[in-house]
Amino acid sequence: MSSLVFSPELNVDLHCHSTVSDGVLVPAAVAQRAHAQGVDVWALTDHDEVSGIVAAREAATDLGMDYVTGLEISVTWANKTIHIVGLNIDETNPDLMAGLVKTRSGRQRRAEDMAADLARVGIPNCYAGALKYVGNPDLISRSHFARYLVEIGVCEDVSAVFKKYLADGKPGFVPHRWATLTEAVGWIRGAGGVAVVAHPGRYDLTPLAFDAFFNQFKNLGGKAIEVVTGSHTVDQYDEYAKIANHYGFMASRGSDFHAPDENLPDLGQLPVLAKDLTPVWRSWMK
Repeated sequence: MSSLVFSPELNVDLHCHSTVSDGVLVPAAVAQRAHAQGVDVWALTDHDEVSGIVAAREAATDLGMDYVTGLEISVTWANKTIHIVGLNIDETNPDLMAGLVKTRSGRQRRAEDMAADLARVGIPNCYAGALKYVGNPDLISRSHFARYLVEIGVCEDVSAVFKKYLADGKPGFVPHRWATLTEAVGWIRGAGGVAVVAHPGRYDLTPLAFDAFFNQFKNLGGKAIEVVTGSHTVDQYDEYAKIANHYGFMASRGSDFHAPDENLPDLGQLPVLAKDLTPVWRSWMK
């Protein structure tokens, strides 16, 4: 539980990644960058993994930042991959830890299948190339493949790689069955945390499907959605602020930082939440 008193002037960043998943900086270096960018309240939210939390917490404490334990769980819903952030969790909770082991399983096989698909369209040796960027072999991901394809000049940046090769229906995309929404929200709540829908503007769902998803999420005990995030456009800040108010969700803010040369805006550089929203951090701050 945080001892920091709530203030609307706080610079809060509750979504970013390290080498423990698909970021390029170790947890302590992410903490240092967040502090340098003026972040007051920070969470490291690596994909399906909590092993970076101890180092992140120690670094944040040394730098004088308020630290929030977090992670980002991959979910399969209606055959789409959706990410759920868990905040203010007990990272040692046995059910959460067992669930994450289950969710991480299968990543290596998927990576090998992705490399085979890319080889069939004339891009060989991608598995070995991606491994150069992997900090945690259990969490090899599309981002690692994307960085390798940029390195060898297939595309000019990571975003272009995803659009051309790694998105659903493209030659390097291989689906994976992640946790269910029920499992992910249950693990987070069981660990004492708050479940947050990460960057909802990224998901290719119809309005009807979104309504079904948000209602199920709320009924399961989900409490918040990301409104101001590096994965949203400026117009989407307003769109998802309205959606948060419509469904009675709290709002979160996070850069979704992965690497210094991949992220705009950077850690801590997002605009503040609209005044009519309830910040998710109020649920654990005094």
